Amino acid sequence: MNQTPQYNGTAFLRRLASRPYLILTITALLWAGNAIAGKFAVGHISPFTLTSLRWLVAVLILLPFSIAPLRRDWPVIRKNLPYLLFCGAIGFALFNNLLYLALNHTTAINAGILQASMPLFVFAFNFMIFQIRATGLQLVGFVLTLIGVALTASGGDLLNLAQTQFNIGDIYMVVAVIFYGLYSVALSRKPPLHWASFIIVPAIFALLVSLPFTLWETLQPQFVAPDGQGWAVVVYTAIFPAIISQVLWVRGLDIIGSNRGGVFINLVPIFAAALAVLLLGERFGIHHAIALVLVVAGVAMSQKLAKV
Repeated sequence: MNQTPQYNGTAFLRRLASRPYLILTITALLWAGNAIAGKFAVGHISPFTLTSLRWLVAVLILLPFSIAPLRRDWPVIRKNLPYLLFCGAIGFALFNNLLYLALNHTTAINAGILQASMPLFVFAFNFMIFQIRATGLQLVGFVLTLIGVALTASGGDLLNLAQTQFNIGDIYMVVAVIFYGLYSVALSRKPPLHWASFIIVPAIFALLVSLPFTLWETLQPQFVAPDGQGWAVVVYTAIFPAIISQVLWVRGLDIIGSNRGGVFINLVPIFAAALAVLLLGERFGIHHAIALVLVVAGVAMSQKLAKV
């Protein structure tokens, strides 16, 4: 008698965890959704409030899965509290504060261009802090991905970039990219912790760091309390970018390193364009197809003969 094979979720997760290119691509897709969600949040929830509520919901979701790992990992956590505070403050709280704030001021074109520069900061920080040099092919791959993103951002005409006006939102985005570049480089020194411990402790720090910003924001005349759409954005960003993406990003960089993994950031603007087509009905042009080929080729090239 034939039996229908049962799905083994644990085995699937183990196979997924051993495929860094796949999980880093999924991470880029979810982060593209974070950018779209940030746009949907404008006018429905203030940016700092979104960050605080996002991490509050994430901590509440993670807590039931984290109690046992936290007890087991507490000696390691206690020794590495400054490091975990740095990760929570820089990578979780301040990056998202600045990202959501930037999306209230700048265009998706500018944000995409600036976010594509993150691998360059990863290369620079790896060299300055750890004396790790990027390979020639990594740099060529970075340039290809940057051209692909610029082609997408310019609507297929790179000459349009010369007419782009940068504003305060662009400055916020640059600082956000620098913060996340530092966080990504710091992951190479991650202590041996269960994934739940490593995510929830920085998440708690992120919540605490974000609260003063949110308190200040609530006192401003332009404060926007969350409505239904605002809460929907909170839930999405808590589950997908805050939890799932962070777990996948950490795992991917554990396997292939921050220099090689950082280039996958450049898939975010491409995925964001695709999501805009699906969710907003925007037209997919030939320049999007060309840009996608350039970005994928750049990411693939950055993996060849890479040292870290």
